[in-house]
Amino acid sequence: MDINNSPDYDVVTEKIRLYTLAAVKKSRYEHSLRVAETAQELCRKYGIDEKRGYLAGIGHDMCKDMSDELLVSLALHDGQRITPLEKKKPALLHGRAAAVKMAEDFGIHDGEILQAVADHTFGAENMCDLAKIIYVADKIEPGRGYVTKDYEERLSKLSLDELVKIVLTDGISYLEKKGYTVAPESERLLESLEKKDAHAR
Repeated sequence: MDINNSPDYDVVTEKIRLYTLAAVKKSRYEHSLRVAETAQELCRKYGIDEKRGYLAGIGHDMCKDMSDELLVSLALHDGQRITPLEKKKPALLHGRAAAVKMAEDFGIHDGEILQAVADHTFGAENMCDLAKIIYVADKIEPGRGYVTKDYEERLSKLSLDELVKIVLTDGISYLEKKGYTVAPESERLLESLEKKDAHAR
């Protein structure tokens, strides 16, 4: 189904919301609602279809509480390899698994929605604008403890690419301080944004 042209758009979104409600713990469902609402606001700001943003946001973590085995099995349906970091921590596959589930079980074949869900954890080079919005919304939804009024005010004046770059840089800094591995996908996204920024000057 091409969800953009479907009269059942709201119906599919509600099915995904109900699935997420049943499949994840309460705190994660509430996070998903906040991400969906934040994505909707960002879509409005940057001129993207709000319904697509809400749908991707409400379903982005729908597989987060699955077993490692099921996550790996589902993620492999997208035809991509499991990276060394994902092998080490299969929970990182939850976005890819959710994108597969949306396509296979809910009939969503909008490539931008699927990319947004699949890539929301690490980000990726050549993300569409919807994917950038879901990546950011996941990190700056108001339930995040570090999202203060000052932080929101700082972010409110930025272009979409600038917003992604700030959120990504903050995330990488946090991981490095904690001694965690930074995903190569995140590093490549930052490089691509820096190159784009340099060309624009």
